[in-house]
Amino acid sequence: MRSLPAASKQQRQRSAHKHSSGTCSQRTDPLAPPSPEYAHSIRLDGDIILGGLFPVHARGERGAPCGELKKEKGIHRLEAMLFAIDLINKDPDLLPNVTLGARILDTCSRDTYALEQSLTFVQALIERDSTDVRCASGEQPIFAKPDKIVGVIGAAASSVSIMVANILRLFKVIPVCAML
Repeated sequence: MRSLPAASKQQRQRSAHKHSSGTCSQRTDPLAPPSPEYAHSIRLDGDIILGGLFPVHARGERGAPCGELKKEKGIHRLEAMLFAIDLINKDPDLLPNVTLGARILDTCSRDTYALEQSLTFVQALIERDSTDVRCASGEQPIFAKPDKIVGVIGAAASSVSIMVANILRLFKVIPVCAML
């Protein structure tokens, strides 16, 4: 299993992880995007959370969604976003008493996979009805609250940008195309 690289000073605060489904053992989240076993992310806590979609990996072969690492267009763009967030957070005059955070996901250079990943950004905006979801023990599950994303940076390819923007605008999340 691969995880996204994180290489800045706030590395301790970032965590590469899979989408969690909560505290029940063997419980699944009905709103989780498909194929969560490949849903790698970087999370940086903050008062305002920005989303990021970057092609950190190339397209996978033979049914695997992700392939080799893409240093030039993937990791460099991811690091540019993290660097910009670090600069903004360090400037006390720019956003006083506000810390920017991030939730960055890998598109694996696939438009369909990027669309799946973009659903992660709108999870906090969907009202969850867990009345019909039960743990194996019969108790009500406790779902971790997803990050509320205010805007999403990335989706380098125009085909990906269009699909992701169409999903995000339904939930009033601002898409920002990063054409670097």
